[in-house]
Amino acid sequence: MIVGVGIDVVDVGRFMAKLDATPALRDRLFAAEERTLPPNSLAGRFAAKEALAKALGAPGGLHWVDAVVAKNDDGRPYWQLSGTVNARAADLGVQSLHLSISHDAGIASAIVIAED
Repeated sequence: MIVGVGIDVVDVGRFMAKLDATPALRDRLFAAEERTLPPNSLAGRFAAKEALAKALGAPGGLHWVDAVVAKNDDGRPYWQLSGTVNARAADLGVQSLHLSISHDAGIASAIVIAED
């Protein structure tokens, strides 16, 4: 059964300008292994984290570094959850998370489906 669905869209240029203007934001939003990715990938991961928060009911207190987007051998993205995000997913009974990320024409988008 679907527990939640989230979607988000990010303007890549605007997002990167914000990261450049506020350097500490990069550390707050991204785990170490994500921080050096190119702009499209960073914006896509931010959209994914926003979509994940929405799929989990958008509670306060989630730490973005507790949700890392990784890729499997086929290049498909998947979640590595820990801490606050893992606890929220467990509270909701989430057993499976589906993630799709796309970027084109300066826009990054992501959708997350959470299932129990």
